[in-house]
Amino acid sequence: MSTPRLAYDDASSPHDMYADCRVVGVRLRWDRIAQAAARPAPSLHYRDFPTDLPKREIEVTEAAARLAAALHLHLD
Repeated sequence: MSTPRLAYDDASSPHDMYADCRVVGVRLRWDRIAQAAARPAPSLHYRDFPTDLPKREIEVTEAAARLAAALHLHLD
């Protein structure tokens, strides 16, 4: 099955096609992607990230405890 419309425009000049590619590159932010790809990978060593974050506390409200008790769940 053929279509009368081409996937590209043969009548465009090389300058116009280059300008179209530049606009696509700007819209897709290729420069940012290229810079990110050129950066070194982050470290996997613990010594580079020594901070230990405190764990969040989970608070069980009285209403949640009553509901859990009614459903025979044990929240201690």
